[in-house]
Amino acid sequence: MAKSRNNLLGVGGQRKKLSRAEQQGANPARNDDRKAAEDKKQELVRKMRERAAAAGAAPAQDAPAES
Repeated sequence: MAKSRNNLLGVGGQRKKLSRAEQQGANPARNDDRKAAEDKKQELVRKMRERAAAAGAAPAQDAPAES
């Protein structure tokens, strides 16, 4: 039996050096999540603008035209 059987130093290879962005979770999946969130936000903004335009146009259509 080896004397230093419990000494596993150096076993398993080296760890990959991670950039600061990768350490904070910047990976392709995160980019996809950001894209999906941006798409949802743009859709929400579009719907809100449509509602605001419809609400702004509705009183003008209901008001009687004066000559």
